[in-house]
Amino acid sequence: MSPQNLELIKKTVEDFFQKTTFLVEIGLLSEKDGAIHINLKTEEPQILIGEGGQTLIEIQHLLKAILRKKIEEQFFIDLDINDYKKKKTEYLKEMARTTADEVSLTKKEKQLASMPAYERRIIHLELADRSDVITESIGEEPERSVLIKPRP
Repeated sequence: MSPQNLELIKKTVEDFFQKTTFLVEIGLLSEKDGAIHINLKTEEPQILIGEGGQTLIEIQHLLKAILRKKIEEQFFIDLDINDYKKKKTEYLKEMARTTADEVSLTKKEKQLASMPAYERRIIHLELADRSDVITESIGEEPERSVLIKPRP
């Protein structure tokens, strides 16, 4: 992504939040793995994150739609607020490892709580290289969850 487009993204994000009257500071704007990572800092993160991160996901979609009209180049937006996603990812990875260890020891499958697709993906990727367990998504949205089973 060109430096001009990165600057346009930064300006657009600043304008967006200024119009919402939320005081945010762009803590980090970087490009990695084909995605533009934007980490915002704010005094009121709970309002912008929402229950289970749902508001954050919707803001991310909205920003991407706005930016697509301004930038022709293909890109992905990864918006995080006060490192919420980063902390959530670490929590999910730890939960996946702990649950997989339990399943491996007891030889009994375990179903995790329902979660959005991007969270299930984190679980699947974290356990993909393990030889003692397998994962599978079960159920119908929005109640879809991950089932961790001992490998036969």
